[in-house]
Amino acid sequence: METSTLRVSEPRELLALVPYRLGFRPRDSAVAVSLRAPRGQVGLVVRVDLEQLADPDDGGRCARALVGLLDQDGARRAVLVLYVDADPRTGDRGHVARAVDAFREASAVPLDDVPVWVVTASGYLALDCADDACCPPGGRPLLELDSTQTSARMVLAGSAVADSRGDLGRVRRAGEDARRGAARTRRRRERRREVATAQGPAALAAWRQDCLAAWRAAVAQERAAVSAESGVRGDGLPGPDLTGPASGPGAPGAGGGPVRRRAPWGRIEAGLVDRRVRDAVLVGMVPGTGDLPERSLAGAAVSAGVDAAVGAAVATLVDPVRALRPPPDADVHERVLERVVAHGRTGHQAPTLTLLAMLAWWRGDGARAAVLLERALADDPAHRLAGLLAHVLAAAVPPGWARASC
Repeated sequence: METSTLRVSEPRELLALVPYRLGFRPRDSAVAVSLRAPRGQVGLVVRVDLEQLADPDDGGRCARALVGLLDQDGARRAVLVLYVDADPRTGDRGHVARAVDAFREASAVPLDDVPVWVVTASGYLALDCADDACCPPGGRPLLELDSTQTSARMVLAGSAVADSRGDLGRVRRAGEDARRGAARTRRRRERRREVATAQGPAALAAWRQDCLAAWRAAVAQERAAVSAESGVRGDGLPGPDLTGPASGPGAPGAGGGPVRRRAPWGRIEAGLVDRRVRDAVLVGMVPGTGDLPERSLAGAAVSAGVDAAVGAAVATLVDPVRALRPPPDADVHERVLERVVAHGRTGHQAPTLTLLAMLAWWRGDGARAAVLLERALADDPAHRLAGLLAHVLAAAVPPGWARASC
């Protein structure tokens, strides 16, 4: 799902845009595209499995759900794009015909006639076109879609398209030694939480503050790393050396060699399991919240006013009246969360994956959010925040800033 708007001038521009809106190259898919009034702005782009839309029993329900989402988006017209291996006009087109019939039947009243385009492994074509000069067998060359103005604009803007939907949520695992080190740290933090819980609210609040401090430090270090990647600071001087000097006579790198600071991934992983820490991290991503995350972890001293401020900060993600766009450095938070996943326990990453999904949804990248949520719910089907966000995505609710700009 993607919700920001763009106006395209012809079908091939629209076809070039769809993978960028989804974030990946669809396969065996049906993609419904909302065209908003008054001049055909591209709005919601939503994908389902072609097999689901073509199902004799479930296809009608699926089509009605798709059309309902387009209607909620303010669509006045729509386009259906099918992604299949080969030109369906030259072989068995039974499943394609069922999918098209189901969608056109559901959209007949609200959207009138819906054109259907097909993208194959090597070409693209209008499904109803019988003119070989326009849509020859196999379709027009797929390379034409790479030479559109839309593709050029997306590439210049730094947009990229993953090869498959699964690639959207893939995070490369860290090396074995790094994962073992993070696991040792995580286990120590988990034991300390048990002790702090037994000692009382003040000790538990201190443990939470320490976990949040680890997160803050990791974000600050990642910002410095982003600056160092360019080799210069904003003032034109060389970027910072993140390795830092060794400390202590027996420290690794003593005698002048650099050593990287201790990685905080295990501390963060242990902290994010705690709901209050996780929510403090989420609030800290919202611009202008200052020390609100720290104040929200003050144990018994947390006031109703602080709780209300936390709720108001989270509301800026969803409420179009108070909507805030993601900050320019949202990718820094994303990179830190991905490092936690890369170093963490396989099958136990629901809190971190859910925060990654929240960031993706906030940016308007519903496809990546959905894939990350699937992973989160596979790790923990009862994870409450993941479940809530899954309902938001199922209803195709965009972030507040996107609805405010509609």
